[in-house]
Amino acid sequence: MTWSRAVVIGASGGIGSALAAELDKRGCTVVGLSRSGPEDRHIDIEDEPSIARAAERVAAGGVADLVIVASGALSLGGKRPEKSWTALDADYLARLFAVNATGPALVAKHFLPLLPRYGRSAFAALGARVGSIGDNRLGGWYGYRASKAALVQLVRTLAVELARSRPEALCVTLHPGTVATSLSERFAAGRETFSPEEAAHHLLAVLDRLTPASSGRHFAWDGAEIAP
Repeated sequence: MTWSRAVVIGASGGIGSALAAELDKRGCTVVGLSRSGPEDRHIDIEDEPSIARAAERVAAGGVADLVIVASGALSLGGKRPEKSWTALDADYLARLFAVNATGPALVAKHFLPLLPRYGRSAFAALGARVGSIGDNRLGGWYGYRASKAALVQLVRTLAVELARSRPEALCVTLHPGTVATSLSERFAAGRETFSPEEAAHHLLAVLDRLTPASSGRHFAWDGAEIAP
């Protein structure tokens, strides 16, 4: 599948930069946005006015048939994911939800209108297998699990609405597996790990295979559906 114009949010991160590079190699026009980007490529998903301004700048260049939110946080401020309810903290939970769930939802609010009304298009956000409620057998990681579960529900709800105006569009969450980035390096021991380039290849291959009937669902890097 060849995408014409793609927007990658979180383009300065490991997976985001790899996605942007892979799309560019495919001949796609890529708009990479990040918190650390210059003014014309800046976005802060914890600040809705920043998201709105970024969408306005992108819209000035025309429609985008692919929007990928590649940002996210397993932990913040050097803290480790909570192993016990005794570690729960309201402010920390709120921040994880802001980064992993609320932020991508607000990106959708402002960027879904940029998708073409006709023809294939896609909005994708990076999910996580631990966001599956049915797959939670180990417990722990409260904030990350809950915020990623919320993201799956938000994307599912977005997909229902999106189908009414753009029936050929996809709206999905994608689990990249464990990727060798700063987000997961402290927790990757003993796990199968992919390079950012491998992860980008996997994720785009999954998007290539999905159809509008797949919209609203959560898929792993190998194309297998992850239960809610």
